[in-house]
This record gives sequence, structure tokens and C-alpha cells, in this order.
Amino acid sequence: MEKGSVEPGTTVIRGEKTFKLLGTPLAVGNPLPATGMVDAMTLETVDLSRLKGDVLLLSIVPSIDTKVCEAQTHYLGEEGDKLPATVKRLVLSRDTPFAQKRFAEEAGLTDIRYLSDYKEGAFGRQTGLLIEDLMLLARAVIIVDAGGKVRYLQVVPDIAHLPDMEAAFARAAELAAKRSDRQ
Repeated sequence: MEKGSVEPGTTVIRGEKTFKLLGTPLAVGNPLPATGMVDAMTLETVDLSRLKGDVLLLSIVPSIDTKVCEAQTHYLGEEGDKLPATVKRLVLSRDTPFAQKRFAEEAGLTDIRYLSDYKEGAFGRQTGLLIEDLMLLARAVIIVDAGGKVRYLQVVPDIAHLPDMEAAFARAAELAAKRSDRQ
């Protein structure tokens, strides 16, 4: 698992090739931008900026049908079961919702939510995570607190590497505990 991170809106690599990240860079402390994504199971439009009240763990993958993306999603689905129930686990990609749904059902990972940015790459553009040329999302993990603010962000420098899911899980659990302490 990769421990390092790059800033949204900078560059990532795949093999020996460097790719620019397009869009407005997201930063820790800022709210998630308003953007519509398609829920793979319902085909309804979901605005992540409106999902408040629970901690969100966003696992962002370039394409669900690659080995590294599959491993990241399995890790989220299987190891993420240990997280508090107030941590909502989501997988975001530019895959079609139909591909995401097929993957979820075939992998037996239907207890996490899949959101597709396939239409225009609006989420990628509004977070600085859209890979130029490939037009896929960069591999990343974002943790959003119950109030809708970004509290953790890792953009993996080499998109062929897994993010540090354990660090993300620890931060999500910490935010969930703080939330329950206030109630």
C-alpha cells in the first residue's frame, strides 16, 4: 500500500508515463463540491455534498474492472466491515453504473454504495482528480466528516498502487467516534 500522496490538480503516473490531473483541486478542510453522480443500483442522481450526518469514506478507482481497482474495492468491502455503522463506504469511478452493478453482484460486495461519474466527469473536474488523456478518475481515498467537510485525502502518486486503506479506516473511525461522542 502506498503511503504517499500528491495534491489534486497536479500529476500522477502509470508506468513511466506522467498524467496531468484536471479540475479544481480539492483540499482538506473544504466541503465536497456539489456534483451529480449516478447510483449504480438505482440509477438515481446523488449529490455527495448533500450526504451529511454520517462519515463518508470515498474509495475512488480509475476502473472497477482492473486488478488494482478490484483489490481496493474488495479491501473496502471486506475489511471495511469492521468500521462503525456511521461510516458510509462508497466506491466512485467513471465506469458505467451497469458495470459497477455487475461488479458488485459478481464480487458479492453489495453492502457498499457505487457511484458513477460516467456522464461528464463532473466529480473528477470539481475535485482535481480527472486524469487528462485517460479521462478516468485518479486513485484516491477521501474521508468526509458528518458536516460535509473533507478531513482526509490521499491521491495515490502511481495509479497502479493501492492507497493506504488502513490509514483511511483509522481516520474514518476516529471521526465516527467524535460524532457519536457529541450525540
